[in-house]
Amino acid sequence: MKYSAFVSLSAAAACLVFLGPNLAYARSTVAASPSSQSMAAPLAGHHEAMQMVATRADLMRALDSSDLHAGQAFQARLGKKTRLKNGTTLPRGTMLVGKVVSDKMNADGTSTLALRFTQADLKHGKSIPIKATIVGIYPPENESALAYGGGPMPNDWTPTTLEVDQIGALKNVDLHSKIASSASGIFVSHKNHNMKLNEGTEFALAIAARKNG
Repeated sequence: MKYSAFVSLSAAAACLVFLGPNLAYARSTVAASPSSQSMAAPLAGHHEAMQMVATRADLMRALDSSDLHAGQAFQARLGKKTRLKNGTTLPRGTMLVGKVVSDKMNADGTSTLALRFTQADLKHGKSIPIKATIVGIYPPENESALAYGGGPMPNDWTPTTLEVDQIGALKNVDLHSKIASSASGIFVSHKNHNMKLNEGTEFALAIAARKNG
């Protein structure tokens, strides 16, 4: 899967920029204004976003792009009890399972890593298919304590945010994601051929149950 740069939305879309205590974690979001939605067709991902809720999860094992391959599985542990729009409750500690969509080095010197969450594993062997978009990523708590004062990062995502460009999300790594995309998120490194998401890396997510498996 080849990464392509996000195309900016029309002038009717408004951009909101959230700056954390460190500019390295700046995140930009794109949302449709009420007037634009009333005059035009819904933006891509709008209907999906309306079915999603905000939550967070911590990566269980490090992902090192030097030792990954497409289709490789990974897990993240849900950080809080989350009630989905279809009424399903995911208890805190639920394992979210995903896979590596692609991991490649590009001719322009960048490297990309695309991930996709696919299911939530509940108790007694039950699993449900999920759609999840990574709307923010932060270092493990022990690494981010100095910058943020410790504790889990808040997830301020709302259904008006249909895409995210988190520049400098991690050291030399940017995050790009769209609600409408089949990938949960694409990570891009401009300075290193390989990138690593450490164990405990925190994903801010927009999540929903996925229909038809």
